[in-house]
This record gives sequence, C-alpha cells and structure tokens, in this order.
Amino acid sequence: MMCAEIICEKVSLGYETGIVAEALDFTVSRGDYLCILGENGSGKSTLVKTLLGLHPASAGKITRNISGIGYLPQQTVVQRDFPASVREIVRSGCLAKSGFRPFYTKAERGLAEQNMQRLGIADLSRRCYRSLSGGQQQRVLLARALCAADSMLLLDEPVTGLDPKAQIDLYELIAGLNRDGITIIMVSHDVRAAVQYASHILQIGAKKQLFFGTAEAYRESEIGQTFLAAGGASDD
Repeated sequence: MMCAEIICEKVSLGYETGIVAEALDFTVSRGDYLCILGENGSGKSTLVKTLLGLHPASAGKITRNISGIGYLPQQTVVQRDFPASVREIVRSGCLAKSGFRPFYTKAERGLAEQNMQRLGIADLSRRCYRSLSGGQQQRVLLARALCAADSMLLLDEPVTGLDPKAQIDLYELIAGLNRDGITIIMVSHDVRAAVQYASHILQIGAKKQLFFGTAEAYRESEIGQTFLAAGGASDD
C-alpha cells in the first residue's frame, strides 16, 4: 500500500465572507499525480493555500505526512521581469530548508546544479531570468521548487500564458518528474491534459466536491464526460 502524504477529511474552506468549498475528502499518496479541476470561484486557490499550510481550513482535518512541498505559483507580470540570474533563482529554493542563512552550503549549491541539469537549463545558469522565454522561466521556477521539495510538487496553473508547444513540453517534463517518483498536485483548467497525464482527478465546484478518483474513472463518469465534451474549458 502506498504511503499517504496528504489526507483531507471533511475539509471546508472559506473566509469571513463565507464558505467556498466544503466536505472535501481525498488522499494523495506517494507517487500520485493529482489534478485539481474546477470553475472560477470553486476554491482551487484557497485549497492550494490550505494544503501548503498558509490558510486554515474552516472545518475538517488535514493530515500531512510530508515536510517539504515545492510550490510553483502562478507568475505575475512583475515576477516575470525579475532581474536575477537563473542560478540565483534556482538556489533560492533552498532557503526554506536553510533557516535563511546568508550563504548556501556546498550540498545546496550542488542540489541547484543537479536540478538545473535535470530540467535542461544548466546552459542558462548565467542568463538573466527576465531575458528568458515563458517556457524557460517555468523550467527555472520548477527547478527552484525541486530544491524546496522533499518528494512533492504543488503546481498552480503552470502552463498559463505559454504557447501550445511550450505547454506540451512542460506537461511532458512534469510527467517525467512524476515517473521519477515525485508526487505531483497540479491545479489546472485543462481537463483534456488532466486525464492524459494525471493518475487522479479532484473536481470541485459550487461549494462541494464533484469528483475524486482515478483519471480513468473520471473519463467514464458523467461529470467527466460532460466536461470533456465541452472541450475541457473551466476557467480559473
């Protein structure tokens, strides 16, 4: 039996203004690739913050059997123009584990180099981040997230703003990391890509959980067939 890294039991999410999702029940086991789907306002972003421990659940229980989660948030325009080298940005992923020391250890520098090699960006290490293409920038941020991760990555709409080829390249890269044993949790609006790459689907909407199960079961479900027939559009 696979080790459960995150267990959500009857979890409700909300703010002072009200509940955005409730009674969420799902488990993420080591090596899973979970895609979280849902329409605008369904609570996907709040769920991400809650899984990271940045926002408290309104009700229910979340069990985390993992310490370091590498996080790739959606980029802002300001972040895309950040004036630092690729190597500096990738190394900064080690800060969460280092206690914010003013220097990097030999092991941390080695980890950053290893992850740049792993993601095919070692030749860009001296380049300024803001001079890179969108796809290259996402690879840099993914390498940074790997430096912060124990064995799990949480990715929030990682292909947003990329051209179709760059989207496919990034999806394939993420799938390769998953095959290497990294647990993936990805928030997405792309239903077709979700059923192609993910092992499991969680769909939420209208304050409730609409589906949780394998991607294969989602394809065969009424809700899965409805969304796939609609072309997979569910804006974040």
